[in-house]
Amino acid sequence: MKRIIPALVAVLLAGAGASAQSLNIGPGGISVDPRTQRERAIDREIRREERWRERERYERRRDWRAERGRDCRTITETRETPRGEVRRTTRVCD
Repeated sequence: MKRIIPALVAVLLAGAGASAQSLNIGPGGISVDPRTQRERAIDREIRREERWRERERYERRRDWRAERGRDCRTITETRETPRGEVRRTTRVCD
């Protein structure tokens, strides 16, 4: 009986670790992320696009204040990402 219990615990822990996609140990304790690599990559891409949008919005506001009274035009670029098309609008002043 003394040999069976540790072996059973080891099998349970090994099975739980194998089924988890990501196991993190941090200050908040142990966390298990059951998402696939593809889902995590999509989430990273979403966060990257959100940071990009925030940066673009800040730059547009800053440029708008500095460029009042100039001749400006708006250029829209479209790029393809794994999640679909992303449109980027840039303001160019001559």
